[in-house]
Amino acid sequence: MAHAAATTGTRQLHPPPPGLRYYASRRGCVLASPRAGICTRRRRRGATLAVRAMAQTSTAAAAAAAGLKEGIAGLYDESSGVWESIWGDHMHHGFYDAGVAASMSDHRRAQIRMIEEALAFAAVPADDAAKKPKSVVDVGCGIGGSSRYLANKYGAQCYGITLSPVQVERGNALAAEQGLSDKVSFQVADALEQPFPDGQFDLVWSMESGEHMPDKRKFVSELARVAAPGATIIIVTWCHRNLEPSENSLKPDELNLLKRICDAYYLPDWCSPSDYVKIAKLLSLEDIRTADWSENVAPFWPAVIKSALTWKGLTSLLRSGWKTIRGALVMPLMIEGYNKGLIKFSIITCRKPEAA
Repeated sequence: MAHAAATTGTRQLHPPPPGLRYYASRRGCVLASPRAGICTRRRRRGATLAVRAMAQTSTAAAAAAAGLKEGIAGLYDESSGVWESIWGDHMHHGFYDAGVAASMSDHRRAQIRMIEEALAFAAVPADDAAKKPKSVVDVGCGIGGSSRYLANKYGAQCYGITLSPVQVERGNALAAEQGLSDKVSFQVADALEQPFPDGQFDLVWSMESGEHMPDKRKFVSELARVAAPGATIIIVTWCHRNLEPSENSLKPDELNLLKRICDAYYLPDWCSPSDYVKIAKLLSLEDIRTADWSENVAPFWPAVIKSALTWKGLTSLLRSGWKTIRGALVMPLMIEGYNKGLIKFSIITCRKPEAA
């Protein structure tokens, strides 16, 4: 014969055409050009680099989320005692008549009024024994002011979650002092991964915790998950203004102002009230309603600043730690944000559909 035959097992291969050669593979020998081999190796190397980049991105995102949770927990571990000593156990805005001046004696009543206004806006029944809430989750519970109030008002079983161990300890201690240990309990847990089964609660309550959530859709989705069919969901939270149809984002100066607030209070990116409405619609929630209560909370931050400038406030701040002090220093930025119409104090309520 003019040449020797190439073989793989019993399969006989003829010599490759000029410029080509055989490459070994798991399926035997394949015919390819040297250039094709180089391209294959480059593609594999590119795929490997892409996987590594994705892994690095995922690791960075996980680290950022962990850092955010640690920062939030640390802030409230430090500041909750200061807040309670000056303002009591309701760690949220008060609700005031728009345009009416308020005295210092009005503020704690205004915090209770905030709870009542939220319940009324969501049409949560109080007098109908068959329809009033019997089980409540308080997401971002602070030291449990809302939980204890709701337990007393409805006789409901209330469960509060927070990232702060200090808040959990204090909340449970206050529940014991007030004879509510059989009705109210608190635990450390992530609002985005709640430790409750599906459909457990007929009132899902989030009073000023949504602003801390890095994934707003997951946040609302988790609220909906733990809600029983037909349950009411109430979200009271800080938002930025709705964008105009011609806008793709907030203005640079607005973004800068929010960033300075975020850095002090361990907040991720803000969203608008309309963003919450869109999320609720995507999750097929019903009876979605929202309102802007910015004017009704206008007296609150000036009052907080005034209380911080008292001797008791100043000494408490100095003892608390840097996170609390830094938060106090940016309180005027909250007033600026409200005055510019950038920050919106919003309520969003909705209902989980009844079971089919």
